[in-house]
Amino acid sequence: MKAATATGGRARRTHPSIPYTADEVAEIFRRFAMQRPHPTSELEHVNTFTLLVAVVLSAQMTDMGVNRATRELFRRADNPAAMAALGEDTIREIIRNVGFFRTKARNVQRLSEILRDQHGGEVPEDRASLEALPGVGRKTASVILNTAFGRETLAVDTHILRLGNRLKLAPGKTPEQVEEGFLRIIPDGFLRHAHHWLILHGRFVCKARKPDCPSCIIADLCRADERWCEVPAPLVTLPDAPPGPQPLPPGAKRPGC
Repeated sequence: MKAATATGGRARRTHPSIPYTADEVAEIFRRFAMQRPHPTSELEHVNTFTLLVAVVLSAQMTDMGVNRATRELFRRADNPAAMAALGEDTIREIIRNVGFFRTKARNVQRLSEILRDQHGGEVPEDRASLEALPGVGRKTASVILNTAFGRETLAVDTHILRLGNRLKLAPGKTPEQVEEGFLRIIPDGFLRHAHHWLILHGRFVCKARKPDCPSCIIADLCRADERWCEVPAPLVTLPDAPPGPQPLPPGAKRPGC
């Protein structure tokens, strides 16, 4: 996987070379797929609308923190009409422990009204309409398209940005560069779940402060400078779980435990 070169007298954008062969990249994602055949979001939700709200609330928040707030919020309103009827003040009070709760409450109220009035109470399935909603950017839209509608998109959060650079799979300074890098190398058939595989691997195993290499199923393939164990963990297929906390690999610990 070498950098692109200029052809035909016209310069093309070059891509950084990576220290993996195509077969090694395929093996990495094959193991992720074996470990978690059907991964999903750690944000608790019951439908596409509640997923959208949860993702909007999750900016600069942990999923666990968002879940604590949304359990009461979704008990009272799990569709756009009901959420709009709650009103901004009530939403703000329920999510007051969420970072930037004032702005987020305003966005949730407004996007609920737009969905109710302009989209028949349904979350749209196209990126442009999603990104037109208050509080919804490219990353949030990609999460919804992937998780709710099965589209082959890759939303780059802090975990995926870190992994792209630490593992040298998709180096880049911006989420857009890392997204482009991953989309260029992820083999056919693996993109559907790549978002969740990478997030969960970064959250539970390849942690920010120090990677838990003995719990890593790709330790033998990894090219990270921080790698301190080259023996891969046993490849154990984890059980499927509903939206919310996902099962941990053997030996791994949930952050904060």
